[in-house]
Amino acid sequence: MSTALEIEDAIRSLPQSERKKLAEDLPSILPELDGEWHDIINDPRPRPALTALGDKIAAQMKSSPQSIPEIRANDFDR
Repeated sequence: MSTALEIEDAIRSLPQSERKKLAEDLPSILPELDGEWHDIINDPRPRPALTALGDKIAAQMKSSPQSIPEIRANDFDR
């Protein structure tokens, strides 16, 4: 098993409070994360499919907010 996979497994086994602290500390541990997000956010290329999806969701939330389920932490489980 690779070191990265071992680290991923260790992170998944942490209690929620420790995972939250780690998430807050990640930018100082992995400064390259900030650069990658900056590049993604500031990418000038148009994303018509993403824009259309965002517009559709915004319209649905405006007309029927109860139709959008609340996101739960376990929605992100693998």
